[in-house]
Amino acid sequence: MSRVALVTGGTRGIGKAIVKRLKDAGFKVAAGYAGNEEAAKKVAEELDVFVVKGSVASFEDCQRAVAEVEAALGPVEVLVNNAGITRDGFFHKMSQQQWQEVIHTNLDSMFNMTRPVIEGMRERGYGRIINISSINGQKGQAGQANYSTAKAGVIGFTKALALESAAKGITVNCVAPGYTSTEMVSAIAPAVLDKIVSGIPVGRLGTPEEVAEIVAFLASDMGSFITGATIAVNGGQHMAS
Repeated sequence: MSRVALVTGGTRGIGKAIVKRLKDAGFKVAAGYAGNEEAAKKVAEELDVFVVKGSVASFEDCQRAVAEVEAALGPVEVLVNNAGITRDGFFHKMSQQQWQEVIHTNLDSMFNMTRPVIEGMRERGYGRIINISSINGQKGQAGQANYSTAKAGVIGFTKALALESAAKGITVNCVAPGYTSTEMVSAIAPAVLDKIVSGIPVGRLGTPEEVAEIVAFLASDMGSFITGATIAVNGGQHMAS
């Protein structure tokens, strides 16, 4: 029987690539989205996957979304916490709203999405939780105090939950992409982007498919001895021991 995977932020960019890769690997996949109906419809038709709407910043939305997925596909056995936003600005000019929106969506979502599935995973003795962090959660980034804080928190959450869950057959890991060719990165001014690429040792941006390949491995049975890890996919731009 195919395992059920739920990917938040699964209709665009890295999330869409993860949804496609997991579908190709034989999973029954649900793609979460917040509001882009056009992208959701396209993914549902193009990849033949279940789509579910809701804000990862809302615990009630997450409970409802998980219930919808499980009613349609079965118990969620693989959760990929991918959804995220940016609200960049230097901290001395940052508004409370800019701070809170990023923390709610990128960090509070770890609780909001994982809490509704963790008990079922523990009862069944199996689970894969894969959290998407960022190179900037590892090294920090000027103009992204909110984003770097949230993504660093994702790494801490991953390690703590991995320790709690290992004996129950649940692995919890983190993938930290570097600069990847997505809509978000494409919006960066060309001169700034050129400077970023010049600092990447392999000399290019990553692709969403390269990140998705790591996620698919961690979601597989072959990833069962890896837990609490943070895997960097950044072209050598930041090397953390």
